[in-house]
Amino acid sequence: MSVIFFLIILGVVVAGGFLAGFIWAVKSGQYDDTESPAMRMLFDDAKPIKKKMKKS
Repeated sequence: MSVIFFLIILGVVVAGGFLAGFIWAVKSGQYDDTESPAMRMLFDDAKPIKKKMKKS
């Protein structure tokens, strides 16, 4: 029976840690910009490097 209480307390502590981490991420601005990550794949990268072809 004491193992169940230990696991419940451990679960509450772990869940509280995840909640604190989420609140910290929201307050520090991790979720402010929701537009650019979806649009970033549409932008061109740097110009590709042309490979020299060997003449046989």
